[in-house]
Amino acid sequence: MREIVLGVLVAAITASAGWFARTYLWRRRLQRKQRFFGMPPNSECLLVVNRDAAAGEWSVARHDVFALLELSALIKDCGAKADVVSHDAAQQGFGERTEFCLGGPVSNRRMAAHLQSLLPGVHMDTSAAPGPDRGAFTIGSERYRLENGTAEHVLLARLTAGRTGDVRPVFLICGQRSITNQAAARYLARHHVRLARKHGTEGNFCLLLKVVNSQAYGPDVVELVADVTRAATTPRRGAHRAG
Repeated sequence: MREIVLGVLVAAITASAGWFARTYLWRRRLQRKQRFFGMPPNSECLLVVNRDAAAGEWSVARHDVFALLELSALIKDCGAKADVVSHDAAQQGFGERTEFCLGGPVSNRRMAAHLQSLLPGVHMDTSAAPGPDRGAFTIGSERYRLENGTAEHVLLARLTAGRTGDVRPVFLICGQRSITNQAAARYLARHHVRLARKHGTEGNFCLLLKVVNSQAYGPDVVELVADVTRAATTPRRGAHRAG
């Protein structure tokens, strides 16, 4: 009988220790995630949505809606609350609460302002005239053209404008097409742990991603082209052309 009681006690202690260990690791991962996104429990964040440039009235493109759903899941996991606003109604500064800004500078005025102030080394060709450079990114001295349905690029950035203290980050998802915005949001959701390890939970970064053959694979096949943080945050001296 004594051996049975001791066995039960050992099993209970082992199970309790395992439960506490799992709980500790889960809380640690959650806290690291909350620090990376700048969203402690019960905090508020801002989701700035763009306008579908192809629509006659204000609406959000289908793939941008899917991107918002990806981001909403992250926000829910952190225990935060989201305030969804249109790009032309978000007339406020940044740093007080986490912001996710979605869309290119044509359909999102706030993105255009963020690119100018936070990523001065980035230029996006927003001309309406058809041509090989339409929608292309120029980052530093390199140019990344849009190959519709084959190779499409998107910027994914976490920025605090170099400010210190309790400053919440701005996440920028700026793609050449709406499907690339969805791909970048999904990339952020899947790889935020690795990004936090590499750049730190409070580090700035700007990544250039490429969506491969979206006409066949949708937003699922994404490649990291380069970490362009240095070039993107350095003001451009002139319009350099690269192949």
